[in-house]
Amino acid sequence: MLSREQIKFFYDRFGNKQDWQRFYEGPAIQDLLAHGAFENARAVFELGCGTGALAESLLSRYLSKDVAYLCLDLSSTMVSLAKERLRKYGPPAEVRLTEGSTKLPLPDSRFDRFISNYVLDLLPPDEIEVVVGEAHRVLAPEGRLCLISLTYGNTLASQFVIWLWRQVFAFRPALVGGCRPVKLFDFLSEKMWKVQHHNWVATFGIPSEVIVARKSPLGFDNKFKA
Repeated sequence: MLSREQIKFFYDRFGNKQDWQRFYEGPAIQDLLAHGAFENARAVFELGCGTGALAESLLSRYLSKDVAYLCLDLSSTMVSLAKERLRKYGPPAEVRLTEGSTKLPLPDSRFDRFISNYVLDLLPPDEIEVVVGEAHRVLAPEGRLCLISLTYGNTLASQFVIWLWRQVFAFRPALVGGCRPVKLFDFLSEKMWKVQHHNWVATFGIPSEVIVARKSPLGFDNKFKA
């Protein structure tokens, strides 16, 4: 795993080249956009906004004009790129630099969408659990958690790609941006989330897991089957 400092260093240097990854991230992102019910959102939070490309897509095509959109990112380069990209949307679109703590400096029940795409696959399992718990805290009742991550393959081609990816990660994590495959569904407690959409999308053999889950009060019996 990369440390916070190593992640920041990598993405500060990577800059707008991150948008090149849309060649495999794009179909998974489109799947999320189609199932996140973003047209009903009034307050959106994005953890790890990168260059602001997703925020721009949402603000230009899916969200209402009066929506509040808050982004956090660890990389000062990404924050600068995202601020420039979202400047035309004015103060409702806010981008902040974070130190990378998984404990979020946000009030309870403030947002009705919590987005994090290709970020949790940078974190160790215990920190993924913290982020998912924080998402539950900051989401309003019936708010939705919207996640995408690199995941494990379920076809021969994708299994081979992920096998290669894991070999590279084991040798030098920075060569794959610190990302490795995870299973997001395993981090969602049945008492806290009702999963409404769960999909596996592979492009050029690179598999992504897409999840949209609705916040549930503690004690909810989730009948969703993966």
